[in-house]
Amino acid sequence: MVFFRSVTAFTRLRSRVGQQSSLSNSVRWIQMQSSTDMDLKSQLQELIPEQQDRLKKLKSEHGKVQLGNITVDMVIGGMRGMTGLLWETSLLDPEEGIRFRGLSIPECQKVLPAAQSGGEPLPEGLLWLLLTGKVPSKEQVEALSKDLASRAAVPDYVYNAIDALPSTAHPMTQFANGVMALQVQSEFQKAYENGIHKSKFWEPTYEDCLNLIARVPVVAAYVYRRMYKNGDSIPSDKSLDYGANFSHMLGFDDDKMKELMRLYITIHSDHEGGNVSAHTGHLVGSALSDPYLSFAAALNGLAGPLHGLANQEVLLWIKSVVEECGENISKDQLKEYVWKTLNSGKVVPGYGHGVLRKTDPRYVCQREFALKHLPDDPLFQLVSKLYEVVPPVLTELGKVKNPWPNVDAHSGVLLNHYGLTEARYYTVLFGVSRSLGICSQLIWDRALGLALERPKSVTMDWLDAVCKKASSA
Repeated sequence: MVFFRSVTAFTRLRSRVGQQSSLSNSVRWIQMQSSTDMDLKSQLQELIPEQQDRLKKLKSEHGKVQLGNITVDMVIGGMRGMTGLLWETSLLDPEEGIRFRGLSIPECQKVLPAAQSGGEPLPEGLLWLLLTGKVPSKEQVEALSKDLASRAAVPDYVYNAIDALPSTAHPMTQFANGVMALQVQSEFQKAYENGIHKSKFWEPTYEDCLNLIARVPVVAAYVYRRMYKNGDSIPSDKSLDYGANFSHMLGFDDDKMKELMRLYITIHSDHEGGNVSAHTGHLVGSALSDPYLSFAAALNGLAGPLHGLANQEVLLWIKSVVEECGENISKDQLKEYVWKTLNSGKVVPGYGHGVLRKTDPRYVCQREFALKHLPDDPLFQLVSKLYEVVPPVLTELGKVKNPWPNVDAHSGVLLNHYGLTEARYYTVLFGVSRSLGICSQLIWDRALGLALERPKSVTMDWLDAVCKKASSA
């Protein structure tokens, strides 16, 4: 079957990755061993001058190097495929998938510290990796976890701002409103108003970003408990790591759910800079808007159904399949339902991707989690059937460049299994996760002094004139 061939190929690829480039692996090991300072900010103070010099050299020596040609299709098609952003923390390859500072998801699962032996990576470890490019030690991750816990207090006026909205407002609306209320305490805004030198912009940005990352799970959990648990909020437990504490504040203390939350936050944290939420955060931040304003804007982009809201739509669609056809639906029946969805002018949520041209590695690692912890879950088994049915149908349709599942095709089923059944809330989880990547890059935006983003726009008349000139040449 296609699915199992894909998994087998992925396993072989992981094996080859583990065997290749012993020198590269040695360098990573040296980095992990030599990176002994427990304070993340002091690590950045050492790294930033090196990267500033590197960027200056690139600009002065290679600033006129051509990176590609822009076509009319790209201009009309949402700038799809244009190389136009500097985003240090991750890179997305159409065939390999996401790499965080050069490390694939399987490599991150292997080398990043975990809460338990053989368990999922701690999000704090990925945050360290995103910011420094170095694999942290367990001690560094524990120190960062304590630092985040010490920053997590949320003022009462933030809760009041959320409570001003109807409890029926979409969870993302309430979440973004809470993030905007947090902005009152922005260290960057205070420093800018006091005339801080631009070479120091990154320092108050760092403080804002670490505070933001620490506080968004508290705000997000408050929204969940307000909407679905009669406002019975659960206080933070500073003895727990970032992912486990978020799970605890939501009301889920099952150890496997805590492991799932660590995995979820890690794999959703970053996906290079061109996606809507990341690009929006970078764009707004380029105007020297503080991290709270930038991240709130990113959340509003994430809330769109073509971006983060898709994880909500996947589970709702899967449940509609079960309601109409039952849990034991055959592959032929499932194929009919897929065609019914497509013929009604809708898409099959969770399939396709703007960049990827293969099965999303984030889907694969979630499948591996399911095979390990919930192999008999009926919805998981339905997701497996969909993998066998949907790609051939989309290929037959002939209009889809990537018929393979993305991260959203799997996450909802895992969350549903452990009791987080409220699909409308899922994008908030995505938002908490994405704070790690957007904030990490924003610190580097300030450190490198990246410019105000201002691409050139044109009219259709302008395009017509250029195309006529090209056709007559």
